[in-house]
Amino acid sequence: MRANTPEEICRLFKHYMAEGDIDAVVGLYDPEVVFLNRRGESVQGQQALRTELAPLAAARAVFDFDIKQVIRAGEIALMHTRWQVSSPEPIAVYAIEVARRQPDGSWRWLIGDPFTVGKHTAS
Repeated sequence: MRANTPEEICRLFKHYMAEGDIDAVVGLYDPEVVFLNRRGESVQGQQALRTELAPLAAARAVFDFDIKQVIRAGEIALMHTRWQVSSPEPIAVYAIEVARRQPDGSWRWLIGDPFTVGKHTAS
């Protein structure tokens, strides 16, 4: 399934994580993805991202989200989203994400920064 809007990426991410489908989760990200992990390190590319997200998918982490704002400029969208993860470790984060429209018209995340704005907190 593909995301037809930037907002739809969040819904699919939540669904695929709950299913434990790491392939589908990684497929929501652009091949050139850059992701800032919990340690503050930039992870680049889908394979490196897979390594980061695989434990959450394996645990079938339960995500919930509240999209605060989406700002579009042509083929790019800046997203501000509040995420809550209730398992395996309860946390709440405020993520800044950049999505890019793909040649087929779908949207994928290009940049993910879930840990910079504020500190993650127990739910």
